[in-house]
Amino acid sequence: MEYRINRKTGDKISVLGMGTSYISEASEKDAVEALLFAHENGINYADLATAGANTFGYYGKAFAGCRQDMYYQVHFGANYETGEYGWTTNLDKVKSQVDWMLGELKTDYVDYGFIHCLDSESDWQEYQGNGVLDYLLEMKRQGVVRHIGLSTHTPEVANLVLNSGLIEQMMFSINPGYDYRHGEYAKGSTDERVKLYQRCEAEGIGITVMKPFSGGQLLDDKTSPFGKALTEYQCIQYALDKPGVLTVLPGIRNVEDVKRLLGFFESSPEEKDYSVLGTFTPKEALGACVYCNHCQPCPAGLNVGLMNKYYDLAVAGDTMAANHYEKLTKHAADCVKCGHCDNRCPFKVKQSERMQVIAEYFS
Repeated sequence: MEYRINRKTGDKISVLGMGTSYISEASEKDAVEALLFAHENGINYADLATAGANTFGYYGKAFAGCRQDMYYQVHFGANYETGEYGWTTNLDKVKSQVDWMLGELKTDYVDYGFIHCLDSESDWQEYQGNGVLDYLLEMKRQGVVRHIGLSTHTPEVANLVLNSGLIEQMMFSINPGYDYRHGEYAKGSTDERVKLYQRCEAEGIGITVMKPFSGGQLLDDKTSPFGKALTEYQCIQYALDKPGVLTVLPGIRNVEDVKRLLGFFESSPEEKDYSVLGTFTPKEALGACVYCNHCQPCPAGLNVGLMNKYYDLAVAGDTMAANHYEKLTKHAADCVKCGHCDNRCPFKVKQSERMQVIAEYFS
């Protein structure tokens, strides 16, 4: 397993976590077996905005004895009164649901208490006006909630809430379809979405990724907006390459699902390579480096993808990016302008010209 650190909280989080969109469909035996297998293989992060109420009991049974090993993100606004997922900003319902969730999970604390599913400015206003935000903050003061998170699909709303200074973790839907304006949650322009990821990286706000496969649509030729299926491993790598991302949260049902997803760490670079996206991205997305490293190997030994990433982050305000750049063994000034990367870039980035810009920026 690989881990990344949330710079605001210091938590060491597995890059592959667990989503809960499907596990409620499993039997208790299969679900608990899958959860324990995931834990044994180093997965330590789970989202609990699940489709069905029984998921909480599954987690309680699986992890009651090793609760300290797991990080839970629990949503203040998810409502399971009917046994199925619902959404509410009614303060009394939120309070009763959080009490119920903690009971089912067999825990007395929440690692990340999430402001749940805000997709419009009015949602944010309602969340504050109804007293739910104050309740969440009070739970943090009491130590029941350790850190505050935000769940949203909308860059504009994300930025609005991030401006409050409260957020230490954000769950956002990241996949090639949404980033290139295809799908139900493809909210915001490609540029707006990229700038949001860069902001999170610059401010040390970790991103946990929901819907990495666009509800499975990207995995099927017939439903993929690109007319060609991507693989789970391509989608996971795509999300992990985005600035700010700590962990990707695909849904699981059973041990076989977990085994298949863990195969990501044994897969070859070719199996994770998503540069095929360059053949069907919209025109407005071309010309921007997505750090896919399809230009490698560089004849001069430059890590072109990382140089681009550190430059973009520095421009976005990340004060640590310049230090990371300086630690690279080769720098943009070492570019010999052979054109190798220009010819190989599937996103039509003029990398040799960009190397000159980057060299001047960090000089």
